[in-house]
Amino acid sequence: MKVLFVCIGNTCRSPMAAAILSHLILKQNHRDWLVDSAGLRDWNVGIEPNPRTLDILKQHGLKTKHLGRLITPQDFMDFDYILAMDNSNLMELQQMASRLATPPKSKIQLLGSYIGRKEDEIIQDPYFSQGMGGFHTAYLQILESCEKFLRQLKTDEEN
Repeated sequence: MKVLFVCIGNTCRSPMAAAILSHLILKQNHRDWLVDSAGLRDWNVGIEPNPRTLDILKQHGLKTKHLGRLITPQDFMDFDYILAMDNSNLMELQQMASRLATPPKSKIQLLGSYIGRKEDEIIQDPYFSQGMGGFHTAYLQILESCEKFLRQLKTDEEN
């Protein structure tokens, strides 16, 4: 299974999601998974995630060695799932996919849709939030979304 998380700058939500899902699949002893994250803008290419992202991960015993990268057309062919953080990301990914010469292999979805509560399906960008509040909220939403994403995959495999 190959999963790519995408947000606008690849410095907060998407690297956080990749670290969380990587931890969850390690705990569940899944093998042969590739989890990564990318951005829709090149602002943070080659740069570590936002220090507050690293801090919230550390608070939960997680780490990442991710360096920001830009999504590529090849990602749409390589990944099974491309999971966006908000509707703007989702729409941009769908537009990119529609312009590809070959239909994408990836299922392009909103990560928060796995939560199952309409009011929580958008994972707000914490970048402009004061302090850590937005990062805590994003962490909890991403964690719940990733747990439910894994449960859904298991259910789909069993059926």
